[in-house]
Amino acid sequence: MPSTEYTTVKYGEVSVLVGARQGAYPYGNSLSVRGATASLVVDPSLSLVDGGPPADLVLVSHAHEDHIAGLGSYEVPVHVHEGDLDALRSRKALVAGLGLPSDAAEAVDRTMRDQFHVHGRPDAAAFEDNAVFDLGGRTVTAVHLPGHTAGHSGFLIEPDGFFFVADIDLTSFGPYYGDLGSDLEDFEASMRRCQEIDARWYGTSHQKGVVEGAAEFRRRLAGFAAVVERREAALLDFLGEPRTIEEIAAHRLVYRPHVEGPHVGPVERRTATQHLDRLLGKGRVVEVEPGRFRST
Repeated sequence: MPSTEYTTVKYGEVSVLVGARQGAYPYGNSLSVRGATASLVVDPSLSLVDGGPPADLVLVSHAHEDHIAGLGSYEVPVHVHEGDLDALRSRKALVAGLGLPSDAAEAVDRTMRDQFHVHGRPDAAAFEDNAVFDLGGRTVTAVHLPGHTAGHSGFLIEPDGFFFVADIDLTSFGPYYGDLGSDLEDFEASMRRCQEIDARWYGTSHQKGVVEGAAEFRRRLAGFAAVVERREAALLDFLGEPRTIEEIAAHRLVYRPHVEGPHVGPVERRTATQHLDRLLGKGRVVEVEPGRFRST
């Protein structure tokens, strides 16, 4: 059975609810933020399915199952960026956004329902970039950071100086931009935006937890962003001979060889296509014949 326990660690008046295995997927790290007049929870994870801290509203950084598994514990208003609103309102829309083959989509839909307790929140409302949620003496400002998903957002909490960057999570896996609504260029722009925001603490959704200090955060963010460069270099090397998209996907830019699942092929193809499009635009790759590409 999945663990429904979490550990509370405080940073100023922001409580990080650290999930099992330091928030590694399928778990995650949630937030509880209290002001003088209201309180909210950010990203109720699998660890909150049996109940979490009380809240007057819930903010969702983006509509992925590991960030909304505990949403059923909260019968309060729920807000997400408008780019992910449909996926939060409907599990069908969430699964469709993964771009899986129909048989695989059915299996993933069952997993979403049975293991992650995702049933959709048709009552969810949308926020825009820079929307401010006033809790009384404490504000939470939405910072739109698209790329991972269309609506992926962070939250800047003041006066504590805590910036939750969600799935810009600084892990060695690197940026993920493999969904239908993902975008490599947007992800890179979002990382640049994060660099420009000064905070005392930077909270991530998964294993890296909380990083203290802007200088340390920017150092780790640079390492995280460098994974994109390594993928591109690996692709250019592989294209020393003409290759198709399917050959690139089988070679893998994202997942290690032992990783299996119905998501692997679609994610690898979408990732490869985004890098190819960029390299073609720069003249670093050419299409030597229809559907076959080689580095220049």
